Amino acid sequence: MADIKIGEVVKFFAKPSVAAVKITDGELKVGESIKFFGHTTDLTMAIDSMEVNNQKVEKAVAGDYIGIKVADRVRPGDEVFKVE
Repeated sequence: MADIKIGEVVKFFAKPSVAAVKITDGELKVGESIKFFGHTTDLTMAIDSMEVNNQKVEKAVAGDYIGIKVADRVRPGDEVFKVE
């Protein structure tokens, strides 16, 4: 059960509790589980929804910048992994 790095956090918006994530490898779909990991961050969660340019999408691929609602604070530079 290996985690696969798919991107990293570029910005965190505190009020809506949304992480802006750049997808660097592979693809990510709604319903899959991801893990945010960094110096002070270790958060695993399922993706309920994600957005690209304020439009809901079902799938994101390498090169996309997506917004994901998160349950806890994440920080720019945190790595994002797809949990297999």
